[in-house]
Amino acid sequence: MRMKKWMALALAGCFTLSATACGGSGSEPTTAAPSDTTAAATTAGGSGEADTAAGDTAKGLTPEERAKEFITVGTGPTSGIYFPIGGAFATALSNYGYQTSAEATNATGQNIQNILNSDAEIAIAMQDAVMQAYEASGAYEGKEPASGLRALMRLWPNYVQLVTTADTGITSVEDLRGKRVGVGAANSGVEINARMILDAYGITYDDITPDYLAYGEAIDNMKNGQCDAVFVTSGLPNATVMDLGVSYDMVVIPIDGAGRDKLVNDYPYYAESVIPAGTYNNEEDVEGVFVYNIMLVREDLSDEMVYDILNGVFENISTIKASHNAADKNIDITFGVDDIQLPLHPGAEAFWKDNGYIE
Repeated sequence: MRMKKWMALALAGCFTLSATACGGSGSEPTTAAPSDTTAAATTAGGSGEADTAAGDTAKGLTPEERAKEFITVGTGPTSGIYFPIGGAFATALSNYGYQTSAEATNATGQNIQNILNSDAEIAIAMQDAVMQAYEASGAYEGKEPASGLRALMRLWPNYVQLVTTADTGITSVEDLRGKRVGVGAANSGVEINARMILDAYGITYDDITPDYLAYGEAIDNMKNGQCDAVFVTSGLPNATVMDLGVSYDMVVIPIDGAGRDKLVNDYPYYAESVIPAGTYNNEEDVEGVFVYNIMLVREDLSDEMVYDILNGVFENISTIKASHNAADKNIDITFGVDDIQLPLHPGAEAFWKDNGYIE
C-alpha cells in the first residue's frame, strides 16, 4: 500500500490549475443546493449506538432503508477544492439512493465540529488537524479530546507550500525569523500546518510576525510589500500561487533537512514529498511535505449504513473522479486506508476488511 501512496505522489504534478486549499479559508458558511435530493430528512436506522462489533461484516442497507436516510456532506468554501469534490460525494450517494446535500463550510475546523455536533454525516478534513482534535493537542490543547471522531476513507494529499518572492532574500525556513509570515486564518488547517512546521525548526510565533489571513489575502499583502512569506496548503498546482508567479519572481521555499525529519518523526500523518520541477517556475524539484485529507463520518451512524455508504461511493466512483483531477488521481479503492491514523468507524473497518485492505 505504501507504493500506492507514492504512485499518487508521482501523479500529483498533473493536477489542474483549479486546485486550491480548503484548510484555511475564512469564508462564511453557506449551504449548497441539495444534490438531486428531497428535502425531508430522517434518522431511521442512521443513529443510535453502533450495533455490530468492530470487524463483523455489515453488508449494508436495502434500497428501501437507504431511501429513508439523509446524508449531509461537509465540504469547504465554494472557491476551494473541498467544495466540488464534496459535492460529487453527495451526487454519488444520491445516485445510490440516499437523500443528500453538500454544505459549504469553512472547511477542516468547522467540519470537525459539525461531525461532533451531528450536523453532518460525512465531512472532509485534513488529517493533522483531525488528530490534534482527537488527541487534544496542538491547536486543540486544553480542550476535551474529540474521541468521537471516526474515519471513513482517505482522500487526496495536501501539499504544504511556503512561498515568497526573490527580493525578500528568504531561501529557507530558518530565514523566516524576524519576517512577517502569512500563517493562515487562526486555527485553520493551514495555520495548524504552519505552526507545526515552524515548531519543528525551533521557531515560534514570537520569532516572526504572524499574519492571520487566508493565504489568498496574505499573498495579496505580499504583492503590496506587506508580507514576506506565505504558507499555502493545497493540491498541486495552486492557482493563487500560479498567479503570483506570473507577475513576480516567486520562490518556493524547501521544507527539508533536520526540521522536516523531526516533523515527520513526531507526526506520522505527514510524509516527505517533493513539489515537482515545472509545477510553478521551479526548474528543479523542491523538497517538502504533504498531509492527507480524509473523510470523517459520524460515530453514531449504524455499521450497516457506513458500510453501505462506502458501497455507494465506490459503485459511483466515476462521478467523484470527474469532479477534480485531485480526486481522479487519488480517490480509488485500491489506495486502501493504511495512511489513516484516526480509528475507522466499525462499519468502515468491516468494508475495508471485506475488500482485502485490512487483515
